[in-house]
Amino acid sequence: MGRVMASVLALGMLTACGAGGPGGLLGDGRYEVMGVEEGDMLKLRAGPGTGFDVRAGLPNGTIVHAGECQRLGATRWCEVTLDGTPGMRGYVSQSYLRAL
Repeated sequence: MGRVMASVLALGMLTACGAGGPGGLLGDGRYEVMGVEEGDMLKLRAGPGTGFDVRAGLPNGTIVHAGECQRLGATRWCEVTLDGTPGMRGYVSQSYLRAL
């Protein structure tokens, strides 16, 4: 029974991390903001969710470094830093990130 439970837990952890995109701890993975409607910006938030304050607006083409991502409801939120401003850190929806 213990082995089965350990296998199920390990599989669950691997699935949660994902592969090939923001999911787990990615280190210095570079991504481009894309898919934001014309005239709008992707909101860089203080925390993972729409209830957090907006720190900045990121237009399409902005390069970010993605770190850890987490699911909140139907949205995966990734912690990012801006490529040109490493001190600017926040969370964005993974749906608007494209790997470079």
